[in-house]
Amino acid sequence: MSDHAAVVIGAGHAGLAASHFLGKSSIDHVVLERGTVANSWRRERWDSLRLLTPNWLSRLPGHLYAGADPDGYMTAGEVADHIDGFAAASAAPVRTGVTVTSVRRTDDGYDVVTDEGVLRARTVVLATGACNRPSVPAFAAGVPGSLLQLTPFDYRSPDALPGGRVLVVGASATGVQIAAEIRRSGRPVTLSVGEHTRLPRTYRDRDVLWWMEASGLWDQRYDEVEDLERARRLPSPQLVGTPERATLDLNALSDLGVDLVGRWSAVRDGTALFSGGLRNVFALADLKQQRLLDGFDAWADDGARERPEPTRAPATSRLQLDLKYGEVDAIVWATGYRPDYGWLDVPVVDEKGRLRHDGGVVDSPGLYALGLPVLRRRKSTFIHGIEDDAREVVEHLVDHLRTPTSGR
Repeated sequence: MSDHAAVVIGAGHAGLAASHFLGKSSIDHVVLERGTVANSWRRERWDSLRLLTPNWLSRLPGHLYAGADPDGYMTAGEVADHIDGFAAASAAPVRTGVTVTSVRRTDDGYDVVTDEGVLRARTVVLATGACNRPSVPAFAAGVPGSLLQLTPFDYRSPDALPGGRVLVVGASATGVQIAAEIRRSGRPVTLSVGEHTRLPRTYRDRDVLWWMEASGLWDQRYDEVEDLERARRLPSPQLVGTPERATLDLNALSDLGVDLVGRWSAVRDGTALFSGGLRNVFALADLKQQRLLDGFDAWADDGARERPEPTRAPATSRLQLDLKYGEVDAIVWATGYRPDYGWLDVPVVDEKGRLRHDGGVVDSPGLYALGLPVLRRRKSTFIHGIEDDAREVVEHLVDHLRTPTSGR
């Protein structure tokens, strides 16, 4: 059994950023990773995926993008290499191939139980991310077993799909990208659309994420957000990284021939039932986009503005699809992700599986989290957003370590 002042669980960009600041503070620590550094980027992404953020935004503490295409978008493999380079440059004390099976509270810290033994730690940083498992609705159990069902963890390319219609469920970044790729392969595609966040790829000749950063919107702190729980549940924006910086919204998908239907609400006797009211769903997303662009224009204060075409609603949309007799050959569930805390034997997870924390300070002394949505700022889950979060969380951790046990 080995002792450390801190154990960091997860060697993605969040865990490595924590390690960077722990090292700066001369805190003895180790980073545990079940696979390899940046494991999820190497093992859990589809083949064509590119980062949503332009390369110039891929900033980690003391480790900037140094390639030849700052306005491009890295592939998943390039992201993994970028994070791996950060681990090497910061000399992070990473132990790969170590699976954590339990974290338990002790009198003066935590026992971190792994498949290679137990580590004692005064503090623990949970940097395992928010996307450990796909989130699939319970009614998926009613889908006929003859249909191929995939999540983004399983999907790699259209080549593995049958030749008939594919039903993609969910219209966030993942859903629209996969729907477009499958449609371009020649297969008919139906996209089930619920609440979504619409964004143009570029606005007034700049990447829309340049506006998010320059206007200060991304730096808004979690304790300044009016409805924090809702902000943390928002779907990822409809963006794709391509050399031509193309916008991939529902209009673009309609132009490709993707059929749009409402939110999938139930399965009844082998039939998928979809909600109506697509026009209202589209109008709400358009309104939120307009408010965002209005905010950019107000910040720029130069009188210029432009507005994307409103989302075009189909004249009619289907309210059901028969899943039993060949109308659909495969389903891709792009319905979001959830964290996995099944190994965390500390009572800090609520009934919905969410970690109870205040800006990354978990509801158990000496336990911390990084890499969750709007953890301390709106930019928290993006690569460039981790530096400020990790610095502040580690500052709290260091103060905790300096507090005498008897004084806690």
